[in-house]
Amino acid sequence: MARRHQKKSNWILAMMLILVVVIAAFILLYPTPAAAQQRPTPEQATLVKDGMQAPNFEVEMFDGSTVKLADLKGKVVLLNFWATWCPPCRAELARVQKEIIDRFKGQDFLFLPVSRGEKKATVAAFRERMGYSFPMGLDTDGRVYAEYAQTYIPRNFLIDKQGKVVKASVGYDEAEFAELIKLIEKEIKK
Repeated sequence: MARRHQKKSNWILAMMLILVVVIAAFILLYPTPAAAQQRPTPEQATLVKDGMQAPNFEVEMFDGSTVKLADLKGKVVLLNFWATWCPPCRAELARVQKEIIDRFKGQDFLFLPVSRGEKKATVAAFRERMGYSFPMGLDTDGRVYAEYAQTYIPRNFLIDKQGKVVKASVGYDEAEFAELIKLIEKEIKK
């Protein structure tokens, strides 16, 4: 009799545990309307907008050197925030070497990709796996990113020769990528 009672207790305990897990998963996957409204839209999360002066920063590069945005005056800069775990970031980076870096080589232009919130070892493994050799910045603590935005990647900030943001964009799609290329060409010619 005690055994039957123990089995019944174990069964009830298991059912209660499953119920708690299901409720927790539901709460995480389907937040309340108030919780959903707390996350800013991409526009709200963008701190630096078109026409604004780009905040100066210093970022450590993958090779150990540092780059200061203020030192890049006179060049058009495409500042790109990305992460190894982000599928749209990876899709965008796959096009960069041929369509941006090689295309504007030797001109007053710099593509400055900055990995947001990742350790150097993570970026190193990603670079090796993908075969990337172009310079990359490391924003391991997210400090540089926090000057420009609150959330969402990839993000691009096209900065003109005077340090002003010409275009701030969120996400990646082919049309937006093509628009960035046209804007880079236009800004280089100025």
